[in-house]
Amino acid sequence: MQDLTLVMAQFDPLVGDIPGNAERAIEAVREARIEHGADIVVFPELFLTGYPPEDLLLRPSMETRLREARAHMAAKVAGDVLVIIGYPGRREGHTYNLAGLLYNGVWLDEYAKQALPNYLVFDEQRYFSPGTKPLVIEHQGAKLGILICEDVWKTEPVRQACEAGAEILITINSSPYHKDKPAERLELLSERAAEAQRPLVYVNQVGGQDELVFDGGSACFGADGQLKVQAPHWAVGLMPVQFLREQTHWVPQEGECEPLPDPEENLYCALVTGVRDYVNKSGFKGVVIGLSGGIDSALTLAIAVDALGPDRVHAVMMPYHYTADISKADAAEQAKLLGVSYEVMPIAPMVESFMETLTESFAGTERDTTEENLQSRCRGVLLMAISNKKGLMVLTTGNKSEMAVGYATLYGDMVGGYNALKDVYKTWVYRLARWRNDQEPAIPERVIERPPSAELAPDQQDSDSLPGYDTLDAILARYIEGDMSAEAIIEAGYARDDVYQVVKLVDRCEYKRRQAPVGVRVTPRGFGRDRRYPIVNGWQPGD
Repeated sequence: MQDLTLVMAQFDPLVGDIPGNAERAIEAVREARIEHGADIVVFPELFLTGYPPEDLLLRPSMETRLREARAHMAAKVAGDVLVIIGYPGRREGHTYNLAGLLYNGVWLDEYAKQALPNYLVFDEQRYFSPGTKPLVIEHQGAKLGILICEDVWKTEPVRQACEAGAEILITINSSPYHKDKPAERLELLSERAAEAQRPLVYVNQVGGQDELVFDGGSACFGADGQLKVQAPHWAVGLMPVQFLREQTHWVPQEGECEPLPDPEENLYCALVTGVRDYVNKSGFKGVVIGLSGGIDSALTLAIAVDALGPDRVHAVMMPYHYTADISKADAAEQAKLLGVSYEVMPIAPMVESFMETLTESFAGTERDTTEENLQSRCRGVLLMAISNKKGLMVLTTGNKSEMAVGYATLYGDMVGGYNALKDVYKTWVYRLARWRNDQEPAIPERVIERPPSAELAPDQQDSDSLPGYDTLDAILARYIEGDMSAEAIIEAGYARDDVYQVVKLVDRCEYKRRQAPVGVRVTPRGFGRDRRYPIVNGWQPGD
């Protein structure tokens, strides 16, 4: 009975590091041969450039660098192992998203991706021309049909591969995570395998790239749509799939099947992965966080420690007159609990100095949010000074609910390099904090139980100026992710005043969000790549 060992190489490339990614591939092939006796090793989409390479694809030297990397791989990957790996390529005046096939030192063939996504975070039609033909190649008696990511979400490329004689379908992917995406993906892949009546191998990358995070979860399905092998989510590594030929069909054997993490664990891992890769790939020594004693900065601190370790995280409490004693105590307790370096920097002297300087300019005016914002901006100055001096990146702490309605201060608490919670609604901040504490205490319980407050004025609470977060987040999800009109949201059962207050704030604060740091994208419609609204416009909310 014939057998075939395919190894799914689930790795984390660095965008733009073409020589480094080629070396990672060479080492992975060597390891797959030694540890698993691999006949085929499959890497993710655009692995040699990393994904997404964006306008690096327009650089004149891109093709030269890729040619050198592929020549290096051909010289180093010996033996009878077939390597399937993604990279871009320019052919006859067009650039394609390709899957290249390397065997015994020779690049045998290339498949050009046919379905080019151009929605949400994807803009592949900006860079690539679509392929038009299937590719089926025979290796050790098995006819392999090659696909790339979006191809498998469509029926036509799969149909073409099957009609061309494919016995096993292999799709290489760079499929970013968002909440609920892993389960949706598995369902789609199962359906596609059953429709085609072919085994389907899905190889995804893992890791963070700017806003995007990739969860891995590479998998193999049988011709009946049953899951046979499932690689872990959020971990790099090699996952073997054993095929046996039974009469006229290749049948994947039962192997390791890592269960899907629950929603809170999946989301938390996404945030940790995004922070870890952004900081490490950018070359920062660590991070500095303004620790207020509130829930957002507390969760951000826990994420940072899990991503980088306590030795690379520095927390700073910057109290003012309105900072509650329990906030100071809770911040100190959490810093001690997590083992991070911690210092207290009172900002009253800074605020008073600013106010004294502005006395003449502010003469005849009433006190308002201007004075409140000065407190936040003093804190931003201190954090950026520490960042510059110590080589630490500032992690900001605003959540999606706040960023949506502008409940943040430009050049104050929005100052920083990256935001772990940028795409996390406030209700989910609480869910994640409780989940994290269930694993191991990381956040003082009182921080989770207290009503949220910016503490920029006496007895201030978020609920003074915003609807309750359950209501606010429900409206925001419908307006931002569902593209529902104000009137449609009202018809869904929400109070007219609340709805119009929220949608007007969202529309009005676009200019703020454009100046906010990038952050981990974990919903189907994050601020940034997903949602591109004009800053200046005359659109009126309503129908």
